[in-house]
Amino acid sequence: MTNLHRRTLLQAAAAAGITGALARPAAAATTRTTITDLGPAVVQFALMSAIVVGDVVYIGTRNVSPCRVVAYHVPTRTVIGRADLTTGYSIQALAADPTGRYLYAGVLQKSGGPQPNLHRWDLSTPDQPAVAIGRIGDRDVRDLTVAPDGVVFAVGGGSSTAPALWQFDPATGAVANLGVPDPASTLARAVAATSTTVFFGAGSTLGGGGTTSRASLFAYDRAAGTFANVTPREMLVDSSMRDLAVVGDRLVAGTAGGPAPAKIALMDLADLSKYALATLDGEITKMYAPDGDAVYYSAESGLESVSLSTAAVTAVPYDGPSLGEVWGVGFRAGKLLVVSGYGFVAEVDPATGTSVVTDLVAAGAQADPQTVMGIAAGCGSVYVGGNGTIARHSLRGGKPQYLRAPGEAKDAEVVNGILYTGQYSSQGIWKYNPADGRPPRQAVSFPGGQNRPLDTCWDPVGRRLLVAVQSDTEGGGALWTYDPARSRKTAFANPIDDVQLVRAVATRDGIAYLGGDNAQATGARGTVVAFDPTRGRELWRVESGRPYGIGSLAVHGKYLYGMALKGGFFVIDLTRRELIHTADHRPVCPQWSAMLLNRGRIYAASDTTLMRFDPRTFAMTVVAPNLNGAWYSGCHVNRDEQGILYTMRGHNLVAINDKP
Repeated sequence: MTNLHRRTLLQAAAAAGITGALARPAAAATTRTTITDLGPAVVQFALMSAIVVGDVVYIGTRNVSPCRVVAYHVPTRTVIGRADLTTGYSIQALAADPTGRYLYAGVLQKSGGPQPNLHRWDLSTPDQPAVAIGRIGDRDVRDLTVAPDGVVFAVGGGSSTAPALWQFDPATGAVANLGVPDPASTLARAVAATSTTVFFGAGSTLGGGGTTSRASLFAYDRAAGTFANVTPREMLVDSSMRDLAVVGDRLVAGTAGGPAPAKIALMDLADLSKYALATLDGEITKMYAPDGDAVYYSAESGLESVSLSTAAVTAVPYDGPSLGEVWGVGFRAGKLLVVSGYGFVAEVDPATGTSVVTDLVAAGAQADPQTVMGIAAGCGSVYVGGNGTIARHSLRGGKPQYLRAPGEAKDAEVVNGILYTGQYSSQGIWKYNPADGRPPRQAVSFPGGQNRPLDTCWDPVGRRLLVAVQSDTEGGGALWTYDPARSRKTAFANPIDDVQLVRAVATRDGIAYLGGDNAQATGARGTVVAFDPTRGRELWRVESGRPYGIGSLAVHGKYLYGMALKGGFFVIDLTRRELIHTADHRPVCPQWSAMLLNRGRIYAASDTTLMRFDPRTFAMTVVAPNLNGAWYSGCHVNRDEQGILYTMRGHNLVAINDKP
């Protein structure tokens, strides 16, 4: 580390209020390794759900700890209450009982187990904590509804089995499994109920492909305990049911499209075979808020409404800042209450589009360190992706700058001072040039079905960004390329096969090396493909032989290094096109990994550890143990021009200078 670079790291640490920033080397590392703590990587109030009850918008948090619900009082535009939950990392499901006394919350969890995932907050005593009330058997609670008689119904997913319909009876305190209506589905995100019927909406938004189902809608007869498939035929091509609401004598049922456009069915509750259908321009519809004949909702292009009498769709004017990802739409006193993933509430006049926007942190919500996604470094800055934001840390010190960008920067690279990100979901590649004074913006788009970028790398020979991609709904994946100098893009769907997604990408001499994985429990995985992005063709392939899919790849000289999920390490000789070395590193790589070449060595970051590999023997040395980074969707490591590595230790960004 140069004296100048060492000083900038120390200045950044001091600006973050950190003392003793240069940590003592770990016992397993050399005495030439220093770790500099740069402070929390991303700090914000992040949210994932909202519901209007009277004069209050209740908002559920996302990827912060502890998981919590905050109460935003609309007349005073202030946060007036908060209830912390004892489990989960995010709240996607909120529902209020008909009396308005109880607010129910369902959480997302990193793993299943005996811990509760259903909670209740008694709004008549808001100063009292929320209480855990039980557990549905599916790991994640994605939606909740309360029937007119106060019985709660929940749906979700995330388990090895297909999602079920769950019931919580407040009279007995019992949680019951009412059955699995669609055994081929992978996720249920929509539920609504009347006094006699529960509507269950599912599909395969996550883990799609193969024999998994597409959109499915079932009616559960509460008296008979039976399911009936009532999916409108026009919706069978869509990926999933996205939202449901009972409005008067209609069931409003909406889908997530991809690749087909989203649709809304206005179904007659007395005869569900009778419905009017609206087809939208985009691939999403959610968060239904009725007012008279209009039902307002969030769509891909902004706010819209659908007429209950004619099924006509109308765009709602809006003159405020970008809403980004919307997690709540309600109607109160003639205004739409729109809760943005950017951390604000917009009160919108649906006739004129005029709005009043209130930042939730300014209103009293607490900002906290968040679990993070991609990391990139260069030209004196380190960028870290969060939900709806990218934090830019200057190595000269000072507070991070927060850049709004919809969705999530899953991975990123800095090239000639410009940041390029693979942006989830279905956002393509975004760019940010700090020299031009403009905010982040989309550089290029790609087909929406290839929606989840996972890994990025820069090809210095082809002068292009390479992005490894997963298709959540269709299965398989893609390789994206982007040449910023020529504004030229290409997309190669399923370059490995039609079941393996592309989880990792590395490059040498203009050739892309792709690492395959599979979202399904069975089927091919772990294939390495050498691919020519210029001609768009496969050159050769090697089976890694690892029992799990490939998590990361990197090239040094004639060797391609790879790490499968759960620590299955391997090396391929690129000249011989043969697997020449394997090792089990699961003790230091329990799940995910990221790899890169730095200072003549290959480094790998896992959820827990930073390690490097000897270029002759391939022996592994732990550089930094016990990092336990606060990652949301896979770990990352990146480097700057000086060879300083950046990754996470807990919720903090760290700079690691390793001189083997």
